[in-house]
Amino acid sequence: MNIGTLYVIAAPSGAGKTSLVKALTESTPDISVSVSHTTRSMRLGESDGVEYHFVEHRVFEDLVKAGSFLEYAQVFDHCYGTSRTEVVRRLSQGSDVILEIDWQGARQVRQAMPESVSIFILPPSRTTLEQRLKARGQDSDNIITRRMRDAVNEISHYDEFDYLVVNDDFGRALSDLQTIVRSRRLRRPVQQHQLAGLLAELLG
Repeated sequence: MNIGTLYVIAAPSGAGKTSLVKALTESTPDISVSVSHTTRSMRLGESDGVEYHFVEHRVFEDLVKAGSFLEYAQVFDHCYGTSRTEVVRRLSQGSDVILEIDWQGARQVRQAMPESVSIFILPPSRTTLEQRLKARGQDSDNIITRRMRDAVNEISHYDEFDYLVVNDDFGRALSDLQTIVRSRRLRRPVQQHQLAGLLAELLG
């Protein structure tokens, strides 16, 4: 059976993780982002099963009790979780799966699936990170100060990850992510499945 790779990608807010992951999935075949479950309300323009699987608190709690999540967390007043069944199904089909989660979720996933590959995306400097957060024009100075404080806490866990990618130049950072994926796909167990016919002919 051809088994895909589970990628866990984390970054502080403003490091460009979402844009990089979007570009990675658009430029690389057979890799996609896992759709999480959440208890928050659907926002304008969102669709169930696309951005999130939207569920009630009671349903989410039942899923937690049933052990249905690879990882889950409560962020402010809402809960978020990654479906174990969905991830395993897609991996067993040979597709690579990306989880966009924080360091705490990444730690849960590594415990549940030690074979997963974790990547942490860093900003090129604290100054650049703060500039990016301000450039969004979405947050007050107080919120940006809090996000910077949270970013330092998030970055302090960099040493729990397998790969570090610096998002200074977007194209280079994207190339780094693509290289990680390509190198994982060249591993012998994966190639042995893909090249079964060739290996049989060469050894026959």
